[in-house]
Amino acid sequence: MTWAELLAGPALVAILRGITAAEAPDIAEVLFEAGLRGVEVTLNSERPLESIAAIRARLDGRMLVGAGTVLAPHEVAEAAAAGAQFVVSPDAKPAVISATKAAGLVSLPGVFTPGEAFTALDAGADALKLFPAEAASPAVLKALRAVLPVGTAILPVGGIAAASMAPWRAAGAAGFGIGGTLYRPGMTPEAVRARAEEFVAAWRALP
Repeated sequence: MTWAELLAGPALVAILRGITAAEAPDIAEVLFEAGLRGVEVTLNSERPLESIAAIRARLDGRMLVGAGTVLAPHEVAEAAAAGAQFVVSPDAKPAVISATKAAGLVSLPGVFTPGEAFTALDAGADALKLFPAEAASPAVLKALRAVLPVGTAILPVGGIAAASMAPWRAAGAAGFGIGGTLYRPGMTPEAVRARAEEFVAAWRALP
């Protein structure tokens, strides 16, 4: 599984914030079975590097595994050592982006303004995370895409629900990062599977 293959769809990345290392492989497995091909473990979770390594061991080659809420270059190195294949941040620090690319990983920094977006792309970002999407709109995404290089992949993150994807997709969203509307700590694998299937069905119904 490559980043390009993930973007070919369903371009949905499950954000597992607060997951434990013990449950991570089982949750990732049901996400895969539901049709998702990308999962992000945030570094402010319990033993996140162990979760990343465990998911890679269970689903290597079938699912892309990333590290989220990455704020410093040393965290990039730690995530890479654990087996992360992509790095997601809430901001667009050039040092983190550069460290990510130097490690051979896919870089998805968070941006909200055109200035942040161009800074991230100049530093080598592979795609952009529009965050927090709750504070933006599909119109904002459309305006960003009008000035950014053609083909720039932008994934809205924050408050995305299955029923809200259509207008974002129409505005040019390449995919979505899905957090609390898909997974929250304490949810059973069966509950996560049901929500994941809802998101995948909604994606496949998009024009």
